[in-house]
This record gives sequence, C-alpha cells and structure tokens, in this order.
Amino acid sequence: MNGVRHYLLALQFFTRVPVTGRLAEWVGFSPQMLRASAAHFPGVGWLVGVVGAAAFVLALQGLPGPSGALAAALLSMVATVLLTGAFHEDGLADVADGLGGSADRNRALEIMKDSRIGAFGTIALVLALGLKAALLASLAGQGVQAVAGAIVGAHVLSRLAPLFLIRWLPYVGDAGASKAKPLADAIGGGALLVGVLWSVPALALVLVMQGPARTAAMVAACAGVALVLARMFRRRLQGFTGDGLGGTQQVCELAIYLALAWQT
Repeated sequence: MNGVRHYLLALQFFTRVPVTGRLAEWVGFSPQMLRASAAHFPGVGWLVGVVGAAAFVLALQGLPGPSGALAAALLSMVATVLLTGAFHEDGLADVADGLGGSADRNRALEIMKDSRIGAFGTIALVLALGLKAALLASLAGQGVQAVAGAIVGAHVLSRLAPLFLIRWLPYVGDAGASKAKPLADAIGGGALLVGVLWSVPALALVLVMQGPARTAAMVAACAGVALVLARMFRRRLQGFTGDGLGGTQQVCELAIYLALAWQT
C-alpha cells in the first residue's frame, strides 16, 4: 500500500492531477515519502504519455495530411504541458539560462534560481518545442500505433534517466529553499529498480511498435544524451539541481523521438 501512496505523491508533485481532500490525507506527506516517490517518476510518465498519445490520435482522426499531423503534435504537446504544468520545460529553460549565462559555477546556480526567463532559456524552449512538434509530425508517417507507442515510451523512459543522475551525482541546489530537495537526495538501488520496473513495459511497447533496430537506437540515444548531460553537470556545477533533472527529461525525450523518427 505504501507504493500506491508514493505513486500518488509523485502525481501530486509532478502533475496537476488533483490529489486533495481525503485522498491527500490518506496519502500523507513527509520528506521521506517524497524521497521514496522519486522511484515512481517513470510511472508518472505512463499517465502523461497516455494522455499525450490519446490527444495526438484523436486529433489525427479529423486533421488529415502533413499539416494535420503537425497540428496533432502541437495539441498533444498542449495536453501534456497542461497536465504537468510545464514543470520540466521550466527546468530546461533555467538550465539553459544558468549554463549559458555564466561560466562561473556560483553565478550559474544563482541565475538558475531566478524565476525570470532569459535569452538562453527562451531560445532553448523555442528550439526544443519546435523540434518536438516536427519530430512528432514526422513520426505520424509511421502510422497511428507507432506514434502512440513512441509518445508513451518517450514519456516513461525519459523520466527514468534523471533517476540515474540522482543516484550518481550530488545535489547542489538550494537545499534550504527547494521543495524538491527530498526528491534529490541520493536514491538507493531498490528505488532505482522500481523505476526500471516501471520502464520495462514501455521499452517492450516500443519494441513491438518500432522493431529492434529503432528500439536499440532509441536506448543508445537516450543513454548517450543522459551521460553527456551528467558529465556537463558534474564539470560545470559539481552536481545537479532540480532544474537539471527537468532539463534532462526534456532532452532525453527529444533524443528518443529523433532516434525513432530517423530513417535509415
């Protein structure tokens, strides 16, 4: 039963799904529970991915042609952003502002805490959202089932990658002020295993829909991007922040779409 509570707490933290009233009282809250809920980050991706895929497929039924596929991609993105409150997109923008705005570690961390968005963050968001829409529209050419599987798989697997950063890098954000600090505490092997177990069915789904070659390319792309980002965070910041986790999810999601859409 604790696993259900931790999953609902993860939904409460990472989405706009209302976990309130008696349900919230039953779930409870403590820093230890919030830390345990991190293992269910890929599980949250299942809900977000299914909503995004449903929006894409429904829109595609009434919007034919390449322009219809692009509109369906944008509507799918709107659905997922509304569900998550643009939580991870905000992290990507903050990381771009911090690392692009200063070579000094402390100044970069200070910029990342600023709630305002700067030039680097704006450029990163525009490029990331534009690329995501184009890749999803391109995936539509592989068929409805293939794009739906890709959306679900990408949202689940891209949320597994940040767990490895939490496992292997120290947290360097504002420990006193950050609501996410308990989430960023080092997670154990058991929690990482829970995240992997959430991800295995998503990997199998992509394998069935896309075949072994594209699935292997997807795993390599996602792992490679996560490794590059981890090395960059360690070199520039000596660790990771909550924004870094959100930025990693976004970039890994893009890498998955790119690998699956790539024609060989």
